[in-house]
Amino acid sequence: MIAGLIALPVLVGAFAVTRRLLRRRGRGALRAILAVDAALFAGALALLLVALSGGAAQAQTATAAAQGSGSSSAAFIGAAIAVAGASIGAAIAVAYTGAAALAAMSERPELFGRAMVIVGLAEGIAIYGLVVAVILLGKT
Repeated sequence: MIAGLIALPVLVGAFAVTRRLLRRRGRGALRAILAVDAALFAGALALLLVALSGGAAQAQTATAAAQGSGSSSAAFIGAAIAVAGASIGAAIAVAYTGAAALAAMSERPELFGRAMVIVGLAEGIAIYGLVVAVILLGKT
């Protein structure tokens, strides 16, 4: 809860700065933002690799703690990947189907019901990822 309250002003500030950069500089700012995103992704990947390959002593301690508590870190990582992948896929699907639905409804308003069903099916992809995550976490 506290982390969310701390992160909220940071996210709002980052959004404001990004929007101002994109308005003023256009393509150059977009390339800079993509470069920063790539650097952050590389740093997060390096941090993940360091955390996962912390050495034999740390691995034995983590294994003993996992066996003692009955939870498996692989299930948590799998659940996170399932939710993240499904959410990204749903976002892409909703973006395309939503744009097409709005275009179709602007020409023929009676297509509202059909368009919303198709957009809803695209949103269902995220629910499948959530179901897989619940199943994985239920196994631990």
